[in-house]
Amino acid sequence: MVAKNIDHIIKEQLSFTLKETNFSNLGDLYRGKVRDNYTKEDIRIIVATDRLSAFDRVITTIPFKGQMLNQISSFWFEKTKDIVKNHIIDIPDPNVAVVHQCETVPVEVVIRGYLTGSMWRDYNKGHSTSGIMPPNGMKKNQKFDDIIITPSTKAESGHDIYLSKEEIIKRGMVDKNIYEEMEVAALKLFEFGQEFCEKNGLILVDTKYEFGLKEGELMIIDEIHTQDSSRFWILNSYQERFEKGLNPEILDKEIFRGWLMETYPEIFPDIKPDEDIPPISEDIKIELAKRYMRSYKKITGVEFKAEISDVKNRIYENLKRANYL
Repeated sequence: MVAKNIDHIIKEQLSFTLKETNFSNLGDLYRGKVRDNYTKEDIRIIVATDRLSAFDRVITTIPFKGQMLNQISSFWFEKTKDIVKNHIIDIPDPNVAVVHQCETVPVEVVIRGYLTGSMWRDYNKGHSTSGIMPPNGMKKNQKFDDIIITPSTKAESGHDIYLSKEEIIKRGMVDKNIYEEMEVAALKLFEFGQEFCEKNGLILVDTKYEFGLKEGELMIIDEIHTQDSSRFWILNSYQERFEKGLNPEILDKEIFRGWLMETYPEIFPDIKPDEDIPPISEDIKIELAKRYMRSYKKITGVEFKAEISDVKNRIYENLKRANYL
């Protein structure tokens, strides 16, 4: 029997991508951009779907994406549990995390090591981000002298709103002591992540952390150092490409944002909340799945095992076996 190459496996899995779940007995359902969350009493069951978001909209689904993100997040939670407490209780399925139900802190801590992404776009227009304006004369993708924190919150439309630390505390969004504890924890996590990634030939460029409180204790929640929450560049080519004015080699979904802006410049990056999503080519979906797999291996040191399967059915069976259903 001839082994199928990865392109064929991904192409076949396109028919089984997990867009959403509806497990009626699992708890109260809240559907985020990428995750379906079920709450029951003091636990939350998070199902990582294959949905892919960009520019604050869910655009499409990518084969194996949910499984890879959940497994990478679980990998980092395990690695950092002695640095900052996290919400993980159990991983009953590759796409599922059972976690403590926490009171979510309504502010995301965004940590940046380089001038890129939305902060570069703001800087290029002469605007600050979270009240922070990088020094004059910086170039796109340039490393900051010091790590920068640009906290943000969400508007009702789902867009990120960057606020200064002072504004967050003044508005009473987060208690000052809790916020400062979040900053300290985020910096420790980011520094650990950068050092770990560097050993594997990656740059952890920027990321966001979400926190929750359980009985007054701060915990890191949601996800950590995944391709959805973080930006990764290839280390050994960064400096040469930066000096030539070229964009870094990337392993995250920034390529997808670029593809959207290039393919549909009349729609992206300023797509409206109610605007129809244009067709997404099979080729870019396959390419993205392969990039997620390469970064999975880069980050964990383990090859991702891509197996064609009915993801929804497998999750159901595993949740049933673990007595959650």
